[in-house]
Amino acid sequence: MNPLTHFNDKGQAQMVDVGDKATSQRVAVAEGYIRMQPETLERICSGDHRKGDVAGIARIAGIMASKRTAELIPLCHPLALTHVSVDFTTETGQNRIRCQATTQTTGQTGVEMEALLAVQIALLTIYDMCKAVDRGMSIESVRLLEKSGGQSGHWKAASPAAEPPAPELDSIIANNAR
Repeated sequence: MNPLTHFNDKGQAQMVDVGDKATSQRVAVAEGYIRMQPETLERICSGDHRKGDVAGIARIAGIMASKRTAELIPLCHPLALTHVSVDFTTETGQNRIRCQATTQTTGQTGVEMEALLAVQIALLTIYDMCKAVDRGMSIESVRLLEKSGGQSGHWKAASPAAEPPAPELDSIIANNAR
């Protein structure tokens, strides 16, 4: 059997047939970071960005992107997502924002690509909204953290070196708005 399921025996691209697979609860969690100048991070956290609520708009962009994964990535199955969350935390000591996306469905195929796309688009939205003040931002370390469901069951990425917990961006913005 070919381990690359998106290719047939002749090496031609194909959409995987999931018709005979059992339906199960599928969950995927992905993360990524955007690094920036300290002043840019401060503007985002203080809500002092002339384009508005950067995190709120990036969250909506990530959720919307996850729902369009099959339109953007060839051979992905269109899925009826049952839940998508996009959350941000700040790491002020490293001048970056962490984005974590969780996607869920009950279906015959996984939601990893939907979670990864949500992270990428959320981070690209932050870049787009802040590029006028910081063109040197970098998106980094986008990866799948965990997935569950289906034949392969539960999978979890190895933990990187422990970092101190970062305050949630939403909490910082709410506190600064008071």
